[in-house]
Amino acid sequence: MDEPLSHPRWLPAAAWPFETSELEVDRTRIAVSQAGRGPTLLFYTGIGSFIWRDVMRQLSADFRCLTLDPPGIGLSAPVPRSQATLERSARAVGAVMQALELHDLTLVVHDSAGPPAFAAAARMPARVSGIVAVNTFGWRPSGFAFRGMLALMGSSGMRAISLSTHALSRLTATTFGVGRHLDKASRRAYRMGIQRSMGSFHDYLRDARRSDALYEEIARAFAGPLRGLPLLTIFGERNDPLGFQPQWKARFPGARQIVIPKGNHFPMCDDPDVVAAEIRQWHRDVTHVRDRHPFAARV
Repeated sequence: MDEPLSHPRWLPAAAWPFETSELEVDRTRIAVSQAGRGPTLLFYTGIGSFIWRDVMRQLSADFRCLTLDPPGIGLSAPVPRSQATLERSARAVGAVMQALELHDLTLVVHDSAGPPAFAAAARMPARVSGIVAVNTFGWRPSGFAFRGMLALMGSSGMRAISLSTHALSRLTATTFGVGRHLDKASRRAYRMGIQRSMGSFHDYLRDARRSDALYEEIARAFAGPLRGLPLLTIFGERNDPLGFQPQWKARFPGARQIVIPKGNHFPMCDDPDVVAAEIRQWHRDVTHVRDRHPFAARV
């Protein structure tokens, strides 16, 4: 890792109490934060690492919790529009896995960060021992609703509206988004981080419609070296309109699936206590099975 990364004024230490450093990947700086000791959890989301804060606070008592911001998002350095791609995001995840020599890690992923994280796992499957999928997907978008949503959110028009009005950043900072349990200072810190990242956020959604090679790589890995990995899915009760939970179950029949009551798109913010408890218990159960049957196939 490179030198420690100083917090900007809009992100005080009280709002983000984690050690943060930067790693150079593809000639740009990637922000990596960590806390705790123990089995490794690598958190990743396409909207900025701040959403994991309260879950990481709780889990860092038992785990080594790491999170990185995608290129152009959060504390990571800006990137040109043409370079905000899922492939570049996947290389950032892989670079962190290699630079920190991560092994036996559990990926905890959310939203559009799912495909790049799974592609990184496909390239280094021996390093990954489990997946926690939080309101995310890991396959080529299909169907009018899914592809239409990505087309709208990735369009130049929607991007321009977001950048000029900050409407989406304000909406996601409310109780409908991440703000259900945030105080005023924390809500402001989140909003400032996503506002500076909004252009890249839309660019990643645009690229999600056309990353066919990446989705094919993931499909091969899910049918091959990642098949049978322990999987926990966590979705908000009010936010699975595209039926991702059943699609995960079809790919990983042994998956444990959790629904957060009254949860929306950010269940880790809607109820961080429950999400942290579910991850902790699932990890203990998986580890117990592995310790009792060390030569069994991953299930």
